[in-house]
Amino acid sequence: MIIAATNIGDPVFAKGLGLVVWAIVLVKLLAVFALLMGSVVFMIMFERKVIARLGNRWGPNRAGPNGWLQAVADGTKLIFKETLYLAEGDRFVYLLAPLISVVPAFVAFSIVPLGGTITIGGHTTRLQLADPPWGILVMLLASSIGVYGVMLAGWSSGSKYSLIGSVRAGAQMISYEAALGLSVATVVILSGSLHTGAIVAAQHGGFLYHWNILRSYGVPAAIFFIAATAEMTRPPFDLVEAEEELAGGFNLEYSAVGFMMFYLAEYMAVITNSAIFVTLFLGGPDGPRIAGNSIGPFWFTVKILVLLYIYVWIRATLPRLRYDQLMNFGWKQLIPASLALLLIVAAGRISWRWGLAALSGSILAFTFLARAIEVGEAQGPDGGMLSELEAP
Repeated sequence: MIIAATNIGDPVFAKGLGLVVWAIVLVKLLAVFALLMGSVVFMIMFERKVIARLGNRWGPNRAGPNGWLQAVADGTKLIFKETLYLAEGDRFVYLLAPLISVVPAFVAFSIVPLGGTITIGGHTTRLQLADPPWGILVMLLASSIGVYGVMLAGWSSGSKYSLIGSVRAGAQMISYEAALGLSVATVVILSGSLHTGAIVAAQHGGFLYHWNILRSYGVPAAIFFIAATAEMTRPPFDLVEAEEELAGGFNLEYSAVGFMMFYLAEYMAVITNSAIFVTLFLGGPDGPRIAGNSIGPFWFTVKILVLLYIYVWIRATLPRLRYDQLMNFGWKQLIPASLALLLIVAAGRISWRWGLAALSGSILAFTFLARAIEVGEAQGPDGGMLSELEAP
């Protein structure tokens, strides 16, 4: 695990795994963990403050300066509360599920380049915890594993409402995982590498102009953003925790530390996905130099703050979708659009003629698909046409 946490291909490896190198690995591990935990606390208060102001309210304003320690007070309270168990539940799986939800978010964040390189004790290392040549696959793997924590939490709770919420979460995350993966594959084709450092490097050389969000005309970025929002079960895709229907969803029967860990996992996923979005589409730490100095971590932080505000803005603005609308949008619109875009970009990398042919074929396929969906929705369950009274 420690070897995996070092940067493969880093100059550190060339000098051997000495004591200084192991110390650097440990310091980087602790620093990234502390950074992510601090970002989670900030995000919790940032969301509560922004939503309050958008709703013309004050928000938390008692604990700490202007209420900014309210999240710390809430976390301290949850730590000292008693953990409750249901007699019908599975205690071991019940305790394991929150850990399975937290760990993938941290693993995905570990591959994100936060800046350039620094030299410590004569050893050069990147501002990045792990830098494997297949970093994008680590991100996709981590996002796929996260659903297990939700599913096991609902099943092990021994509550039918929790189980329904976990089944919804599994269906929702699996449905939008395909669109997210196809949008990431588009970036891989544009950059020519699975290596996150290479993806960031491919976007350097011109401020804004070489960023993948512009090179791909913004469509893969929009698909990734929507799919990531649905995977995180953030509004307007928060069907998993619909209080009006499920009284809270998969974590209904959790209290104390277990509930706190699910809460941390949710906000950790928001920060991690924002960091991955910045890496894939916004040039990572790329930005204009100030006084001749590259301040990559500063620009990286600014980009993430913009994305976090957009997430909060969406939560305060859009209503929750119905479950049929959620699934229809994912399977009938988002996945076909991401697949067509992948084919167009791949064909365009060969020649503009192939790209034009792929675009024409995609438009034709979408026309037939829309017509087939329209005809299918107009038919009844037995294959007959719906009457005027039965039609929606």
